[in-house]
Amino acid sequence: MEAQILKHLYFNMLRIRIIEEKIAELYPEQEMRCPVHLCIGQEAISVGVCANLSSNDFVLSNHRSHGHYLAKGGDLNAMMAEIYGKANGCCQGKGGSMHLVDLSSGFLGAVPIVGSTIPIAVGAAFGSVMCGEQRVTVVFLGEGATEEGVFHESINFAALKSLPVIFICENNFFSVYSPLPVRQPEGREVFRLAQGHGVESHQGNGNDILEVYQMAQKAIKKAMQGKGPTFIEFKTYRWREHCGPNYDNDMGYRAECDFFEWKGRCPIENFKERLMKDGLISPRDNEEMVKEISTEFDAAITYAKNSSFPEEKILLEHIYAD
Repeated sequence: MEAQILKHLYFNMLRIRIIEEKIAELYPEQEMRCPVHLCIGQEAISVGVCANLSSNDFVLSNHRSHGHYLAKGGDLNAMMAEIYGKANGCCQGKGGSMHLVDLSSGFLGAVPIVGSTIPIAVGAAFGSVMCGEQRVTVVFLGEGATEEGVFHESINFAALKSLPVIFICENNFFSVYSPLPVRQPEGREVFRLAQGHGVESHQGNGNDILEVYQMAQKAIKKAMQGKGPTFIEFKTYRWREHCGPNYDNDMGYRAECDFFEWKGRCPIENFKERLMKDGLISPRDNEEMVKEISTEFDAAITYAKNSSFPEEKILLEHIYAD
């Protein structure tokens, strides 16, 4: 793989990590009045998948949407303004962290209701086929969404119509505070659910950026060739609490040893070590990346804080299509 691509993958993971860590730092100021669900620890999936997409391709997301939005080319200023509830936000300050949209980059939107964007993604892919458009639609979902009926209805329809849609399941093992074993039978792998519908399905290491990139690349190429949908389950782990900026290991719903084991599998630190070992980046290069991202974030925060709140008159706008 070209060195430029490898550095691009690392930079984008690092960018998402730093931005979310800074959101966590600022959140206690109480100026961000919407809930935030951080993807710290899961950055390789959004970056590895979206690195294979163009702005013409579609992406849909869920409540943990920052990484997907940024990896697809969403505007950081618009994202931060939205989180601060400002009129310059990507949804005019009316949606917050869980409702990000950027049509110019093909990010059709994030919705917090579990499983709700899955049928929208299938519908978007169906629409692309009907209009003769060459594009792929990707939908990111958690493993909890596979327990919803709409997942099975949607994946069945995608298989029936051989649609160019890719289901990316980020399996971090927890639905809020409920671990996978209390929600699904012991020994059943999540990707087998999609396989049962006749959809090509795979399982991969969601903390290995190169594995994610290559598996997504194959699925996207297949979809572009008109060969139908693919389901990929990537196993990963979120570091922070389900909703909010803090760590929640003290709650007892997950083992401290598991947390530290997964933290040792950090997709960013491990990839950085690999790139440094291969001589592709240096410690100074890394410092410059951190500085660049931090400067970009500081500017986005200034933009967001200096922006105006939406006027009351727009409250009922954009509810129905024109």
